[in-house]
Amino acid sequence: MQGHGYAPPPPKRPSTGALVVLRVIFVAVPILSIGFLAWVAPLRAAIVTHRRADWWIFGGSLVVLGISFAYLSTDHTDDFSSPNGNVGMIILLLNAAACVGHYLYADIRHYHRLYPMVYLPPQAPAANYVYPQPPSPYAATHPQTPVTPPAPAPHTPAPHTPVPPPPQRPAPARIDQVRAELDELSDYLRKRDGHYDGGRDGR
Repeated sequence: MQGHGYAPPPPKRPSTGALVVLRVIFVAVPILSIGFLAWVAPLRAAIVTHRRADWWIFGGSLVVLGISFAYLSTDHTDDFSSPNGNVGMIILLLNAAACVGHYLYADIRHYHRLYPMVYLPPQAPAANYVYPQPPSPYAATHPQTPVTPPAPAPHTPAPHTPVPPPPQRPAPARIDQVRAELDELSDYLRKRDGHYDGGRDGR
């Protein structure tokens, strides 16, 4: 019984630098030739993509180029300043712009479909990876006894400290008594000072 065989390897994607250089060349040729070589860009697109629509566009560019040549051939001035010359130059330049735009679109779409960009998710850092340790022969001969964590100590509530009551103001009767004593003391001192002064004068 024969197998299906090996699948052919996928075509290698051209380097980005080579693609950029080719695109610059096939864009510059129609512009630098003032549209006379505009058919080069759609021809390149048709060869790369192998699509029937691109070949039809290449043929259409040749037809438009022939129409512009027909107008330019009827112009007998040196700078294409006649109405036919102006129409022929406008058609020529528009054809060049359309050919360049189609070539860039077809070429970019072709390589994007053929080699889609694949974004890989970021990988976890290797520093967090824990490597498994090989079993120790000591652990095989001396099995470890599971250590039971100590029981938590019972929570003892803190003793309640009584809050002293705020100081009370003395009663009005006490104030009156103190005031009376102060008055008596003032009278006594006044009398004593008077007696002391009289005795000193008599002497």
